[in-house]
Amino acid sequence: MFDHILVPTDGSTHAERAAEYAVDLAAKYSAALHVLYVVDVRTTHADTPVTDDDLETRGEAAVEVIAELAAARDVPVETEIRVGLPAETIVDYSDERNADLVVMGTHGTSGLERYLIGSVAERVVRLSDAPVMCVPPVPRDT
Repeated sequence: MFDHILVPTDGSTHAERAAEYAVDLAAKYSAALHVLYVVDVRTTHADTPVTDDDLETRGEAAVEVIAELAAARDVPVETEIRVGLPAETIVDYSDERNADLVVMGTHGTSGLERYLIGSVAERVVRLSDAPVMCVPPVPRDT
């Protein structure tokens, strides 16, 4: 059913929770896992104290956490760091890799930033040709 599963990450615990689902699915279906970190071009301004190297280091750490989860389950994994607009870059990468499924957390940004920028997950759902599985940050009480 699945040959290629994409899990985008922003390094948050929400993304790691989504990655656990992605790794489980990849193990069950013998699928390859693709882990993508997008350095948001909107955060790379000359007037910010964060450097491109800082952002790339964060990205490397974020994809490595998920790569280790995959390796522990013997799931083949490919990692990549790209620069761009997160939702569009995720969809482009998904198309390039012929992803059968995108698994991502529903929360990354919050508050005013989410209001101004919009939810990356919501945008990926709207733009993606592949099915998108959105994982909430914590299980709801029933």
